[in-house]
Amino acid sequence: MQHPFDALPNSAHIRQTDLLQSPRSPAAPVPFSHSTLWRKVKDGTCPAPVKLSARVTAWQVGAVRQWLESMTEANTLPQKAHGKAA
Repeated sequence: MQHPFDALPNSAHIRQTDLLQSPRSPAAPVPFSHSTLWRKVKDGTCPAPVKLSARVTAWQVGAVRQWLESMTEANTLPQKAHGKAA
């Protein structure tokens, strides 16, 4: 199953609900929970989001792709997708 993330240009932005895997979005690119994502942002191991407005926070697609690629190359991305727990 392809996710809309795959078709977005690197300059686009993506909201957290579309970034994280969930029952609503099983093909989303990031196999982490909300709390794990924010913990990684806080400790600097995940790209920080940008504020697009007072109530809208999103991640730059290119930064997320680069981060996911580096995690895949380092073999540190958990295989939670499709029911495969790490």
